[in-house]
Amino acid sequence: MALRLPAPQPLAIAVAAAVPTTLWIADGVVMRRRLAAARRDPLTGLLARDGYTRAATQLVARHGDHALVAFLDIVDFKALNDRYGHAAGDRVLAELGARLAQWAGTRGVAARLHGDELAAAVRSPAHRREARLAQLHRALHQPIRIDGAFVNVGVSIGAASPSDLHTRDLPHLLRGADAAMYEHKRERTGHYRLATPAHAATPTVNGRRLGRPGTGPQPLAA
Repeated sequence: MALRLPAPQPLAIAVAAAVPTTLWIADGVVMRRRLAAARRDPLTGLLARDGYTRAATQLVARHGDHALVAFLDIVDFKALNDRYGHAAGDRVLAELGARLAQWAGTRGVAARLHGDELAAAVRSPAHRREARLAQLHRALHQPIRIDGAFVNVGVSIGAASPSDLHTRDLPHLLRGADAAMYEHKRERTGHYRLATPAHAATPTVNGRRLGRPGTGPQPLAA
């Protein structure tokens, strides 16, 4: 006599059909988490360059002339590393990153672009810009505890707005903020620099402002 197997029950069929979908959704969640992690700097938790570029571009497009892009650089960071060690340097970066993120808020964007270079993008109408940048200066220049002692750390700040540079192009705004920051770092006067169109027109080599490491005098064309 032939063996008759029991007919599959509706619940069993539904569960079996759901398994591939569940696994696909789980894989998608893992992938999104990995992509999100890849867009963040592991030391500070801030966005990395790619994530910042995407988020800041969206913020500038949304707020237009009321947007503000900031570029920051730690003063004498190499000397700080040499004196206190790289663990202390990491501590400084993490602390300044946390302060920058708090300043930017949940509706702004904060990032570590490279080394000791940080950046932010926030909504700030023209009449609030000076107050907002002064607030940023105060937040970043509070002493940081290193090896049981409080150490003063300087930060050069440059900022650019579409209303001043007459563009919403993020690379153009970053170039202006970068050049303004470098001027602030070189002259060491005031608490920050607001970029002008002249800052945004600063010559670059392969996208890097002249004066940065690796952008020394270029050979003349033959």
